[in-house]
Amino acid sequence: MTLPELTSEERAVYEWQMWVPGFGEEGQRKLKAASVLISRVGGLGGMVAYQLAAAGIGRLVLAHAGSLKPSDLNRQLLQRYDRIGQPRMETLVRRLRELNPRLKITAVEQNVTESNVDELVSQADVVVDAAPLFEERFALNRAAVAARKPMVECAMYSFEAQLTTILPGRTPCLRCLYPEKPPHWKREFPVIGAVSGTAGCLGAVEVIKLITGLGKPLAGVLLAMDLESMHFQRLRIRRRPDCPDCGTPEKAAGRTNPTQRTSRGPNPGVA
Repeated sequence: MTLPELTSEERAVYEWQMWVPGFGEEGQRKLKAASVLISRVGGLGGMVAYQLAAAGIGRLVLAHAGSLKPSDLNRQLLQRYDRIGQPRMETLVRRLRELNPRLKITAVEQNVTESNVDELVSQADVVVDAAPLFEERFALNRAAVAARKPMVECAMYSFEAQLTTILPGRTPCLRCLYPEKPPHWKREFPVIGAVSGTAGCLGAVEVIKLITGLGKPLAGVLLAMDLESMHFQRLRIRRRPDCPDCGTPEKAAGRTNPTQRTSRGPNPGVA
């Protein structure tokens, strides 16, 4: 693929970023050429979007429905108090373009569903999952694996956050980690905005590494963080041969009761 050239303005904006060893102008051009889908652009996904916009990503595909609620404002830093009751997406797009007017944005005022997920995934080079509901997350995982698109999986709950990178055909997928929706999971859960932001910043770093080829992504590794105690763990994730999304068709069709995931942390949520 022929990479786009940088303008003089872009060279000025990203000068310090291009000083990173191994990054250089080629890394910046790779970001400019790339498209990233973010499923839910709230406290976590919004920070991913903001950091990628600042880094010079070429295009964002944002999927998020609904209007702003007062309870969103402790973490959704791209929103504004005077927009309560208004659709979130309009403010998201405006704030991102205020930071980076060169950014191309495809705004989809829908949450991920089985009916729209394949089309959404087809538009991106990298997928970011920041959805609060397992139905959305499982749909995104299935589509990303089927399309062979790398997916950064971000999650948080209270003081805890988790992050992994899924490389279809090479690593376990989300359904290897969570074969079924946790029975006790619900839409609303404890959220500290700074924890969402921390997970979102780390998710953006994973995306940048995937696109530029720099560093080592969390492939097959779950980074589990307890920010209350500042305890960090790297946990290996086992690939399940009977996984319905990434396992062999024969074993997936005849799979037995799911085994537990490697991590003993909380069932991750996002907001």
